[in-house]
Amino acid sequence: MSSTVVALPQAEDLAAFIHQTLCAQDSLDPDQTPLFRTPLKKRDRVCGMVFHVEGPRLLRTSAVWSADDDRIIFYDSTGTRVREVRLSESPGVNAESGKRTADSKPSGSQAAA
Repeated sequence: MSSTVVALPQAEDLAAFIHQTLCAQDSLDPDQTPLFRTPLKKRDRVCGMVFHVEGPRLLRTSAVWSADDDRIIFYDSTGTRVREVRLSESPGVNAESGKRTADSKPSGSQAAA
């Protein structure tokens, strides 16, 4: 498992980095693959987000951003940790939405889960 340090001070930068990394992991086209976000809560306080992309043949890769620990852990479709990224700068949890959403750029109908 590789570990690196990056600075992602804006919520959009964080989501874009995670989206690109998850898509590259399984050779998915980011323009055709929506990014889903689900907030993580600890004692009624949002403390991070779970991001995932879904590909063909029930492929689903994910990443967990822990705002408390300033890190992102990436998982492959089998649930195995494949990469850890430490954040030297990260957005506040309030910068991220508290709702489960899908970021979609592709044309056509996309369903938010």
